[in-house]
Amino acid sequence: MPITEFLSRNAAHYGDEIALVEVNPALREETSTQTDWRELTLAEHDFHSGYRKTITWHTFDEQANQCAHLLLRQGVRRGEKVAILLMNCIEWLPIYFGILKAGAIVVPMNFRYSSDEIAYCLNLADVTTLIFGPEFVDRMAAIQDKTDGITQYFLGEQWERPAFASSFQTQAAKVSKKPPIIPLYDEDDAAIYFSSGTTGFPKAILHSHKALVFACEVEQAHHKQTHSDVFLCIPPLYHTGAKMHWFGSLMVGGRGILLRGTQSRWILETAAWEGATVVWLLVPWAQDILDALEAGELRLADYELDNWRLMHIGAQPVPPSLIKRWKAVFPNHAYDTNYGLSESIGPGCVHLGMENIRKVGAIGTAGFGWRTKIVNENGETLPCGEVGELAVKGRGVMKEYYKDEAASRAALHDGWLHTGDMAREDEDGFIYLVDRKKDVIITGGENLYPVQIEDFLRAHPKIKDVAVIGLAEYRLGEIAAAIIEIKPGLTCTEEEINAFCLDLPRYKRPRKIIFAPVLRNATGKIEKPKLRAQFAGGSIVETQTKN
Repeated sequence: MPITEFLSRNAAHYGDEIALVEVNPALREETSTQTDWRELTLAEHDFHSGYRKTITWHTFDEQANQCAHLLLRQGVRRGEKVAILLMNCIEWLPIYFGILKAGAIVVPMNFRYSSDEIAYCLNLADVTTLIFGPEFVDRMAAIQDKTDGITQYFLGEQWERPAFASSFQTQAAKVSKKPPIIPLYDEDDAAIYFSSGTTGFPKAILHSHKALVFACEVEQAHHKQTHSDVFLCIPPLYHTGAKMHWFGSLMVGGRGILLRGTQSRWILETAAWEGATVVWLLVPWAQDILDALEAGELRLADYELDNWRLMHIGAQPVPPSLIKRWKAVFPNHAYDTNYGLSESIGPGCVHLGMENIRKVGAIGTAGFGWRTKIVNENGETLPCGEVGELAVKGRGVMKEYYKDEAASRAALHDGWLHTGDMAREDEDGFIYLVDRKKDVIITGGENLYPVQIEDFLRAHPKIKDVAVIGLAEYRLGEIAAAIIEIKPGLTCTEEEINAFCLDLPRYKRPRKIIFAPVLRNATGKIEKPKLRAQFAGGSIVETQTKN
């Protein structure tokens, strides 16, 4: 069945219940400094400043239908590509499902893209229609000469609308709220997602309706969502990680909360006010919450968090030291981590499992409906303990890299997706992520896996974040350089870091220490290409033997 059936079913069964809530704490704080927000009811929150918006399942479905009819009236045909370029907002998901209901292929766009990146991705995906928000007017204006033939709709206030775009709200209000009569099938193309670009320019990843439905099944099987669960969604909806986790709530008609902002106080406040039961965090946000609590900037006693049953993390390797700290502060939380890629319909192809807290540090075993293996350069399965490339197989594997046959052939082999991640499997079948294949550092003939060094350094009490990259070096070929971000209010020296690293094997110790911010993208992944470009400077460095 197509994934749109879940929305239609929820509208029929739970029509008057709240489906989505958008919370914008920054708007609230801009408009009032006189109110103690913890003392207000949810209805009063809705009234004050419009910072909290809600829609029911019935309204969600109707808005999706209107979006579909608008596209069909415009002449959008089955299989055409329609892009979304919006910040997280309550309109995002109805538009997403409306595009699908029209029989079109939805193309979510990264809201951090520059004008040139937007133009590149629109062209790569053969987009014929774009729906964008006010944050992108200037970026779109800069590329109007590159968007000929693309119909553009603006979602926002009329006074902000640029002349080159029609008003989405005005046009959608003129069409029917009834379901469009467009037959959809499991094998129909449904969505194009773009790779994160941490290893190069984004690739366009094509998925079917069957894969999207499978993502719903995987998420619900892993985290046991019920209709009464409340899912707090913070990451950007354009990314598979956020949306595919919410898909578990879609499957059971559970409420979703879209929080616009990542401040620690906002996360705890929203979790408390909305009665969140499931919260997905990225590593930096979890670290920030713990740091704020330990520094006394926040007090747990100020928040009613008894409903919160599960904290889970994905999108990047998770330091075991972080989870140890989290469980010390939140002992009643179940914990889980999920590994995945946009090529495997987001998180879940490897899954730790809430019952396997003893294996923190591993990314888990094959997820629900998935198979995994560790292979060498020839595609041969490696024995337990050996490091190789992780490959996965299941209904969520992409159909192809759109318009890139060479990349598709390199990644797909007999239904197996070769992930580009280096991993090993222990005697119990649990998989440990070692590093990205392209991030492995070869120094003096030895392979260094940056994630292992990063995990070690994160245990230092002064370190907030760290990234280890390879820099070209005259004698050794490459050396490991540690970019270290220190916790606010603290100071640290290179000598302190070198002394701490004495517990590492000599060849694993960083040869260069750089104190600087660690760049991460919107999904929390370290942007190592940017860090290498920033600190390599295109030159070969010379080092003295030390440590």
